Amino acid sequence: MRYDYLIAGAGIIGLTIARELKLREPDARIAVIEKEPDVASHASGRNSGVLHAGFYYTADSLKARFTRDGNRAMKQYCEEHGLSINYCGKLVVAADESELKGLEELKRRAERNGVELLWVNEQEAALIDPNARTYKKALYSPNTASVDPVQVCQCLKKEAMSYGVDFFFETRYISHAQHTVKTNKTNFTFGYFINSAGLYADRIAHDFGFGTKYTIIPFKGIYLKYAKNKTDVRTNIYPVPNLNNPFLGVHFTKTVDGGIKIGPTAIPAFWRENYKGWHRFRIGEFLQILYYEAKLFVTNSFHFRRLAYEEIKKYRKSNFIGLSSRMVKELDARSFGDFMQPGIRAQLLDKATLELVQDFVLEGDDRSIHILNAVSPAFTCSLAFAEYVADQIEEKRTGISPAARPADNPVSG
Repeated sequence: MRYDYLIAGAGIIGLTIARELKLREPDARIAVIEKEPDVASHASGRNSGVLHAGFYYTADSLKARFTRDGNRAMKQYCEEHGLSINYCGKLVVAADESELKGLEELKRRAERNGVELLWVNEQEAALIDPNARTYKKALYSPNTASVDPVQVCQCLKKEAMSYGVDFFFETRYISHAQHTVKTNKTNFTFGYFINSAGLYADRIAHDFGFGTKYTIIPFKGIYLKYAKNKTDVRTNIYPVPNLNNPFLGVHFTKTVDGGIKIGPTAIPAFWRENYKGWHRFRIGEFLQILYYEAKLFVTNSFHFRRLAYEEIKKYRKSNFIGLSSRMVKELDARSFGDFMQPGIRAQLLDKATLELVQDFVLEGDDRSIHILNAVSPAFTCSLAFAEYVADQIEEKRTGISPAARPADNPVSG
């Protein structure tokens, strides 16, 4: 079981990295190990499916660049492979005078990031979505769209398999020694190891001696489906976010099939796969996460107390629906069904500063690289981010930056 590249994690990041490496090095032997029975079993298959445009983020961040470029790349990928896509756009609406400054900051960020974002007044917003409610003006993102994340991941898996990438499912990383990874099924010898294990990326990184200043804190995201019809909301409708934390607030999402849902929550979870009940409860994870969440509560870092209190209240459907109703003129509160399948955001925490890390974080050397923070919107970013990761791998292995390589000197395996 000897491979040139061994990738841990078959979410959107692992899949796009496998694809990118195979496109660059067709003869390379690549394997993906995944502890679940199939791809996209966690965040990659449980996210909103929204392709963000890239105007929320500061221009100096990696995710500003990857979101903008990834949005275009993912749309092109879906079109080329005949995958479903809903070009529904997005309105960011203001509740009152105080939120207009937030809209202005988003517009400034869009301009710095090279992202199209348009001012619209109340009348123009009503032409885009007659049900949208805003104060004086709003921002319209024509490049925001929706896809089916599971469909995309399945397509990437099939494409990678057609290139010769080997997938090993129900194969869990246990440990490593030198250039060998031990799993619950067999051992793999690798030339280079890529850790894209999402919720467990920090654990694997620590085993390699990387990411020791960080730990993963899980946050649970839940949506409610609007069952009455698919027409009461025509576009994604988002509130002005608090830019001091990575959560965008409860909003209306148009799904790839035109459906309507509200969410998500950002409820602090107590273990990494704390989806429902005691499913996959692990006492060690529980105690570690409880320790850090207690520290966040005591220190009130990034206003954690208020965040936790406000998010837990969203378990009450009436409160959840009430938050969304502020962004529309009419809403049938009785037409929401049960909570949909939850997802868990793997959010990186700096253990020293007790701050949530809001950008991509990679650490590694000439034999492994570890994606510690594939921060939201990682799905949108994935194809562009995979190119960056492949560049980083090449630089770490050769000591030469791809940007410094002569144009007539092709990348070699």
